[in-house]
Amino acid sequence: MTNEAFIAQNKDADVRTLALSKTPSGIDLHYCLQQIAGLQVAKQKLPSWSKIEGIVYPVKLSLEQCSSEQTALYKQQLVKRLLPEGRQKMADLTGGFGIDFSYLAKLFDEADYVEKDEHLCEIAQHNFPLLGLSNVNILNKTCEDFIDEMGHFDIIYLDPSRRNADGRKVVALSDCSPNIETLQETLLCHANFVLVKLSPMIDIQDVLRRLSKVSEVHVVSVGSECKEVLLALSQQKGAVTFHCANLSEQTQTYSTTVRDVEPDISTLPERYLYEPNASILKAGVQNTLCKTYNVKKLHPFSHLFTSAHFIENFPGRTFQIEDYCNFSKKDLKRMLADISQCNLTIRNFPSTVAELRKRLKLREGGDCYLFATTLSNGSHVLIRCKHL
Repeated sequence: MTNEAFIAQNKDADVRTLALSKTPSGIDLHYCLQQIAGLQVAKQKLPSWSKIEGIVYPVKLSLEQCSSEQTALYKQQLVKRLLPEGRQKMADLTGGFGIDFSYLAKLFDEADYVEKDEHLCEIAQHNFPLLGLSNVNILNKTCEDFIDEMGHFDIIYLDPSRRNADGRKVVALSDCSPNIETLQETLLCHANFVLVKLSPMIDIQDVLRRLSKVSEVHVVSVGSECKEVLLALSQQKGAVTFHCANLSEQTQTYSTTVRDVEPDISTLPERYLYEPNASILKAGVQNTLCKTYNVKKLHPFSHLFTSAHFIENFPGRTFQIEDYCNFSKKDLKRMLADISQCNLTIRNFPSTVAELRKRLKLREGGDCYLFATTLSNGSHVLIRCKHL
């Protein structure tokens, strides 16, 4: 039996159980287990890749760090907008497993894949032809060495490593490698645009203080979980534009050039309740929703919005308020008398979900939604809603 046949036969097997099982002679078990584990991750994270026979997968860490297919497609559309025509040459200075590179390279006449890890370069050499990429140069170099000799590109892409020399995760811009803060001017001497992928934990305000050439900030969430922050750097002058995208079956987007504004505040919940997407909260542009969508915040720090009339296309979850009450035993008993389970969310409230769920004696699930929050007068309330 060949390695390929063993992988195909066990592609859905539990990898830990398989590792302890007897295997046929001639099988490279370590390699096969890595490929089976990689294929199982790819089915969820990279569905298109998982259907291509012969794709070689790297070690677990490289798969964890790579972009998903959804976010790679978002970058592809972003580059199409930044460079609507005449896309001749690009470079990815931190190639990795090559997910982002493969989606961006298709847009250009020529593309340079730069990666310091020799094994990842070998994987790229094997995989790229299977992906239909024939216009690529695979360069086993460090980003810094490549920069010293590179020419001009339409766009340069980087996904700086967020692990230090000891393998521990880092978040701060200056701790990532390569350090964009020190390289921004050099990179922009060699490209019209520089696109940088950063951790979803990054402090965006701090980044904007450190990087003077940012023209766009993109915060991308998938299924309401913030996945990455993208920066578009250029020599163009003007206000920074914030783009917030929640990628799902019905993708929601929101863009603004304004960030620090005073919100409109409601004294009480009205008929409808709105919870902004995670990408909007991460970008810190939630207050601008008041003017854009004619809604009001329940409290400056609650980040929940309300309106008397239904607002279509609000970038987040929308609810119809059925009732609300304070936390007296009598009022809680009245409002919760007919439910035994709920979907509970807390916003600007002095308790955890687990603590409050235990106090209310409500199981998780069902079609009732409860929000525990603080109103503008400082009172704590529980709002009962129906998801729209």
